[in-house]
This record gives sequence, structure tokens and C-alpha cells, in this order.
Amino acid sequence: MLDKLKKNYFTLIITFLLIYFFFNLLDGERGLISYMEKKDIYEQLKNDQNLLINNIQDLEDKNSLLTENIDLDFIEILIREKFLFGKEGETTYIIKHNGN
Repeated sequence: MLDKLKKNYFTLIITFLLIYFFFNLLDGERGLISYMEKKDIYEQLKNDQNLLINNIQDLEDKNSLLTENIDLDFIEILIREKFLFGKEGETTYIIKHNGN
């Protein structure tokens, strides 16, 4: 049996090396499975970044409506939303008095 191992020593080493490299190719820290997982995480982070950029832009737009040129319509919308002043789908009528 020892003679067979000595004769097939080179084949045995090559086989173990191939198995080692194959498993590391697929499952190692830099393997194919890890690459796919990192790619999915990267795509998710990219989507989160785009969502946050859109939210920041929306907040900057709303902030500019309140600071640079005061937009009374936007302030009215905020009052209605925050203080539950009125309901959805209602029609608002503005009545002006003639000074009498």
C-alpha cells in the first residue's frame, strides 16, 4: 500500500490542490458566492443612496419654499397636514368681508 502511495504521490497532491482551489474559488472570502453576495449588497446600497438623495432634494425644495420666497400655499398645505385643518377632498372657500 505504501508503494502505491509513493507511485501516486504526484497525482494525490494535484488532486488535493485542485479540490482546495475549487472550494476557494466558489466559497472563499473572495470566491464566487461571496462576490454575488457583495454585488447584491452593493446594488441595495446604491438604491438606498438614490432614495436618500431624492429625500434630501425634496427636503431642500420644501426648505427653499419656507426661507427664500415664502409660499403661502405651501404654508397652508403644511397647516392642513400638521393640524388636521380640513379633510381630503373638501373644497375650500375664502369669504372676504366688504368692511361693513
